[in-house]
Amino acid sequence: FSALALAASVNAHAIMQRVTVDGVDQGSLTGIRAPSTNNPVQDVSSNDLVCGASSSTSAKLITIPAGSSIGAGWAHVLGGPQGSGDGDNPIASSHKGPTQVYLAKVDDATTASATGLKWFKIASDAVTSAGVWGVDDMIKNTDSAGFGWQKFTMPSCVAPGQYLMRVELLALHSASSEGQAQFYQSCAQIKVTGSGSYSPASSAQIAFPGGYSATDAGILANIYDTSIYTSYKAPGPAVISCGAGSAPASSAVASSVAASSKPASSAAPVYGQCGGKGFTGATACVSGSTCKVQNDWYSQCI
Repeated sequence: FSALALAASVNAHAIMQRVTVDGVDQGSLTGIRAPSTNNPVQDVSSNDLVCGASSSTSAKLITIPAGSSIGAGWAHVLGGPQGSGDGDNPIASSHKGPTQVYLAKVDDATTASATGLKWFKIASDAVTSAGVWGVDDMIKNTDSAGFGWQKFTMPSCVAPGQYLMRVELLALHSASSEGQAQFYQSCAQIKVTGSGSYSPASSAQIAFPGGYSATDAGILANIYDTSIYTSYKAPGPAVISCGAGSAPASSAVASSVAASSKPASSAAPVYGQCGGKGFTGATACVSGSTCKVQNDWYSQCI
């Protein structure tokens, strides 16, 4: 284990710096508060845990219809890969761990302070029983420009209004020692449209900093023990479940959206819903993807 962790300790970091909405790239750092460097945050009590250290500012809002497909684009440094042939772009493959997304309701996302807010989780991709982590999924989705895409769905029940959207990558390659887990995060300034009415219960909300502890099981963890593949739970509250009103879903793994009432089709698209309690749509996935159970209410084609 020690040799593996040492080999993984090189500076192979990342910054989330782009957002797509239904496949449309909103532009580099448009509507995004991103850290100025790719260094991780390791102190869970730091204000830098919210949107990153010395976050950039933007006067722009990103409009996101509830129910739309979202991508968060990661790269090794601001602008993309660190030179040609960057083997650690978008992040070193050794930096395994979950990827998650939180929302916090604000009056004006372009000016709101990132501290003192209450956040609820809309997406979480932890690990499969085969040992495929959320970071692995993001790296697999690297495009020709060198951006790795963390893909999820904006739940259809999210109420219209402005939010900060906190996108988080947690690297656990050295996390068997307290204080060595690495957090990477940026915040997007978004305006959700639609007719959702979700109001998070207090049990579904978390504060940053303050909501995570350095000794949480999802943070102080040994990823080199393969039994973690079936026991790991990402830190924070459960992903919200639109299909159960304002009650949270039963698992913190992967993304969650409301159950669909659309008629079944022959195959669900990539990143589409393919199962869950009350779901009546297609349960088979298009060629090249498989239906992955995320929680009791939601399965997704990945």
